[in-house]
Amino acid sequence: MKQHRLAAAVALVSLVLAGCDSQTSVELKTPAQKASYGIGLNMGKSLAQEGMDDLDSKAVAQGIEDAVGKKEQKLKDEELVEAFAALQKRAEERMAKMSEESAAAGKKFLEDNAKKAGVTTTASGLQYEVVKKADGAQPKPTDVVTVHYTGTLTNGTVFDSSVERGSPIDLPVSGVIPGWVEGLQLMHVGEKYKLYIPSELAYGAQSPSPAIPANSVLVFDLELLAIKDPAKQDDAK
Repeated sequence: MKQHRLAAAVALVSLVLAGCDSQTSVELKTPAQKASYGIGLNMGKSLAQEGMDDLDSKAVAQGIEDAVGKKEQKLKDEELVEAFAALQKRAEERMAKMSEESAAAGKKFLEDNAKKAGVTTTASGLQYEVVKKADGAQPKPTDVVTVHYTGTLTNGTVFDSSVERGSPIDLPVSGVIPGWVEGLQLMHVGEKYKLYIPSELAYGAQSPSPAIPANSVLVFDLELLAIKDPAKQDDAK
């Protein structure tokens, strides 16, 4: 129960911060002030991602003031429940619309991309380009591989990159999204591919993070550096 109250309080504070005039000056010197700002910033981003970015910050502030001051609440509980339900419904409708638009845009992107020279489309719908050829071994579903990659949305926005982090990663071929499982097995060690992964071969209608909207086509610049030696993996255990 305490956790629910804390979550509600954090959400309300974030809304006040997010809705304040951009010219409002706040002190951000002490650890408590900085942490408070961070909580508001993170929660505000989360709520905006969920489509709940049109709340009245002044009304939120009034609610906080009444609660902290132990004043009589200005609305009955029944009115609040009804208002929350209406807000949630509107947010869900917005997200559904965004999801539909993203799916349509992804379909159009893949249709156009398939016509480009050098792009191959597999039976599953995965599209790829061979950027750099090599004659190394090809991984099997049971292998662990070492790769470097940069993942972007179709508009070029980077959402993840081992290249930017400066460190390749090891991963099981069968333990990643379907588009990667298929793409990795097409590659030879030393090769670089560009993968264009339809949403149904990635995360589908789910949004794994705010950086990846639902129904997103994902684009990866992928380099297969090595296939791990199973014997050495067993020794490491």
